[in-house]
Amino acid sequence: MKKYAIIKITGSQCKVSEGDEIEVDKIEGEKGSPLSFEEVLLLVDDKKIRVGQPLVKGVKVKAKIIDQTKGKKIRVATYKSKSRYRRVKGSRRPLTKIKIEKIISA
Repeated sequence: MKKYAIIKITGSQCKVSEGDEIEVDKIEGEKGSPLSFEEVLLLVDDKKIRVGQPLVKGVKVKAKIIDQTKGKKIRVATYKSKSRYRRVKGSRRPLTKIKIEKIISA
């Protein structure tokens, strides 16, 4: 069984293992700068499972920022009937692509 952890990043929970590349909501930092996440909710290492109450103590996840990007374009259209009012707005969510380097458990 592969070693993985569930961590809390920018208000959402992500399942990560060593070597994974994931996209999360924007995290401040330059490309190539290191990150460390201490909010680990669950750790699975072979047949040993550690569940946090609410966090697992002594566990860190080391990561590195790969890129700062934007997500897929979302278009929102509004209109009012019988009055010829139409508006289309769009937005692209800022994202950060990170690579999980190591899961450190005590």
